[in-house]
Amino acid sequence: MLRLSALIVLSAALASAQSPSYESCPNNICKVVALGRSGDLRWPDFVDFRSRLVAFYAPTYSPAWLTEDGPTPQALAMISLLKAADLRGLKPEDYNADLWEEQIAHLDRSQFDVCLTVSLMRYLADLHFGKANPGFYHLETKYRDFDIPSFLRLKLMGATDPSALITAEVEPPYEGYKRAQQALAEYLIKVREPETALSDLAATVEPESHYSEVKLLRQRLQQLGDLPGGETIPENASLYSGALVDGVIHFQARHGLEPDGRLGTATLIQLNVPLSQRVLQLRLAMERWRWVPHTFSHPPIVVNIPEFTLRTLNSSYETDLEMKVVVGSSYENETPVFSANLTYITFRPYWNVPSSILENEMISRLEQDRDYLATHRYQLVNAAERVVPAPKGLTDSMLNGLRSGRYRIRQMPGPGCALGLIRFGIPNEHNVYLHDTPSQTIFSLARRDFSHGCVRIERPVQLAEWSLRGTDSWSQAKILMAMHGGRTFQVNLKNPIPVLLVYATAVVLRNNEVRFASDIYRQDALLADRLAQGYPSRTTDQ
Repeated sequence: MLRLSALIVLSAALASAQSPSYESCPNNICKVVALGRSGDLRWPDFVDFRSRLVAFYAPTYSPAWLTEDGPTPQALAMISLLKAADLRGLKPEDYNADLWEEQIAHLDRSQFDVCLTVSLMRYLADLHFGKANPGFYHLETKYRDFDIPSFLRLKLMGATDPSALITAEVEPPYEGYKRAQQALAEYLIKVREPETALSDLAATVEPESHYSEVKLLRQRLQQLGDLPGGETIPENASLYSGALVDGVIHFQARHGLEPDGRLGTATLIQLNVPLSQRVLQLRLAMERWRWVPHTFSHPPIVVNIPEFTLRTLNSSYETDLEMKVVVGSSYENETPVFSANLTYITFRPYWNVPSSILENEMISRLEQDRDYLATHRYQLVNAAERVVPAPKGLTDSMLNGLRSGRYRIRQMPGPGCALGLIRFGIPNEHNVYLHDTPSQTIFSLARRDFSHGCVRIERPVQLAEWSLRGTDSWSQAKILMAMHGGRTFQVNLKNPIPVLLVYATAVVLRNNEVRFASDIYRQDALLADRLAQGYPSRTTDQ
């Protein structure tokens, strides 16, 4: 095993290597690298990897994957790895998987060696950094902790189990990612099975009623894993009841539907989604995880927007807490995907009404009801944060002040405040934060995109207790006392906690149950299009 000091020295030497000109190259491998292009690759241009190739081959530009007799055993092992890229949510053809046999049969030594190195570097970079930015992500993605040339030459080339090495040192460490990878392998098998779609419904099929396609429904539920294979349902059965209803309820719960056992249009649409689409959703979920940093200063809080779920992770990136959330509506108030730090918690917060809500919703109400502020515990405040008394209702002058921005509105603290009794401060450019809510019944709904962009949380006391661990002994009793006390105050966290707002329509739970969410912000198709594009997929070397 190489000593750490030797690794550092070699890495520094590789990093300092200069890209040669085509005319100064000592051999053909160098010339292929200098060109930054090879017609033997499915995606011919590799200029974005040229500096890494120089670091890998310089100074001698000797073959890495060939002997006089042909490809080395390591080369063949690496090709097998690339051919199995679909098991990691990637497309094998992006790494020439369908072309290697032909290239070996008609071996151009320089082209083969460089093309294999390029394909492996692309593969490692895609697994570690991600291949296509998932659109509206605002996560910090350009980290420099992974030296691909050194990893490839010093570790992967000599690995006895390259797949295990990649899992341990290249891919994201999160349990959600790893379980999605396991589920993907199962769905890649399922997708080869024949599928039969259920016919459109004339009316909703209620439990204990007759349904002409009971047999097809049973087959579909068994194929999807929602009906145990051991359940015996007569071949000529036409009654929708018993185990079939239970299977539909299980299916509905896994797909973000109301689990009522009623076979309606929404449920039928999800039942008829091709398994190839489910494979794609798992691939997209894995891709999104790759754009999340691999390490944090503190175990993070993760909100998955389309799943309407918040999870806190422990030091091993396993789930500590899990709770429901409400996110921004899917039309004009989408909750953005970004990362920030939870730095403070406010008990009994005021709600400062955002200017967008004031302009689009509240001013029209105030024009019709001049006493609206008083009856709903709102206050009119000026730029100095001083309350402007309105004992007889709003005047025309006050309304004009609101329209011009001279005044603003805030809601007073208390159980009826829109922010509830706790606000979790995560300073960010979007002015989005996590908070309690007085509207608890909304958490009983399956689909919960109703907010103006902020995230309402189901169990704020438990999240506060988790977040305040190690901060002046904040017990649950102390938190409840602060929530129901008589004053507004802020507690600053000693150690900021990373908060990730992510977007994945496929999630695999601890019990390995696969859940699929609706693409509420229509982001899956955008990411799928980006993944289908070729290389270079990055503007600069990462």
